[in-house]
This record gives sequence, C-alpha cells and structure tokens, in this order.
Amino acid sequence: MARKRRSTTEINTAENASVPKRRYTSAQRTHLEEMIVFNQKKCLSWYHKYTNDAGELGPEGMEKFCMDLGVDPEDLVMLVLAWKMSAKSMGYFSSAEWLKGLTELQCDSVKKLQSKLESLRLYFNDPLAFKSIYRYAYDFARDKDQRSMDIETAKLMLNLLLGKQWKLYNLFAKFIDQSKYRVINKDQWCNILEFSRSITTDLANYDIDGAWPVMLDEFVDWIKNSNS
Repeated sequence: MARKRRSTTEINTAENASVPKRRYTSAQRTHLEEMIVFNQKKCLSWYHKYTNDAGELGPEGMEKFCMDLGVDPEDLVMLVLAWKMSAKSMGYFSSAEWLKGLTELQCDSVKKLQSKLESLRLYFNDPLAFKSIYRYAYDFARDKDQRSMDIETAKLMLNLLLGKQWKLYNLFAKFIDQSKYRVINKDQWCNILEFSRSITTDLANYDIDGAWPVMLDEFVDWIKNSNS
C-alpha cells in the first residue's frame, strides 16, 4: 500500500509545532513596542528636557543633549543631525526642527538615536549627501547678521569637513592666514569643495582660465611661488 504523501502545509505546520514559541512578559512586550513605535508626544517631552525657562533649546541644552548621547558637541555627526532637522542656527534647535528630524529618523529617545549615530556618519561616505551637508553647513554656521562667513568660522568648519580628506587643506589654511581675506562668501565656499574633489595635489589639472574664484587662483599661485 502506497504511503500517503504529506502536503507542504502539513509539513510546515508540524515543523512550526516542534519549535518552542518564545513567550514575552508584559514588561518585555512594552519595552519592544517602545523600541519600535515612534511616539511624537514622547519625542516632544524629550525635547523639553533640554529647553530653558523660555522653552528654547540653546547652547546649554545642546551641551546636555550631546552629553546624554555620548558625543562631543564638535562631532560631525551633530552637523548631520542638524542637517536632518534643517536647523537654521548653530547651537539651537526649535521644537519644529527637532520633530522634523527625529520623526524622519523615528527616534523619540536617547537610546533610539544612539542606535542611529553610525548610520548618520555614513552620509559622509556618500558624495551627494556630503555635498548637501557641506553646502548646508555654510548657512548653518555663519552669523545670520552677515551675508558672508567670517574667516575664523570658515577655517573651523573647513577643518571639520575637509581637514582629513583634502590633502591640500593645511596649505590652504596657511594661505588663508597670510591672505587679505577676512570673510568667505558662498560661491567661494562651494568652489573650495569642488576644487578639493577635482584638482590633483600637484595642481597639474588646474586651469587658470577656468571658472574658479579669484581666491583659488591666488591659492594656486601662492603654492607655486612657495615651491619656486
């Protein structure tokens, strides 16, 4: 007599029955839900943990926020976070900015945001994302009362953003120190990034007749004169 073949459904049912199901306590289920589900009210409550009497998250609150996250305030991941929030001023987050960025990241607690920090750092490995962050940094860091960025702030931001990846950065910083420039405008700022990406360290592919700002023409001349 032929043996009756079991259907796939019967086999799967039998296999599943042999695997012990994990049972969670009520507290464990609540914890899992909290880790998965984003809660806007909880997110805003978290924001107010860092605000002052005027309801503003400013430098003091930012310092405490960074301390809770376990990152240095000058860590570039904080710039990425500000970019995600579309924050307008360095050292300040409005409640609307906070909600915008953290809703996108689905984070309503320190632990959730800490778990996203490494993924936020990866934006620096994406050329298009990095370009967006770099351009954003100009308006974010400059004094809002001025149209251009003062040279000291520009040097600080350029060092953070390009210091480790642009081999000519140290020379550029020395050039700026001895130059007449006291501010950097947005066109110069954007072209510095393009220069760092496209011009070789020996300057062999630099076209003096190209559409580079005068600042960069002067930088190239300064290097050549220093080497002669």
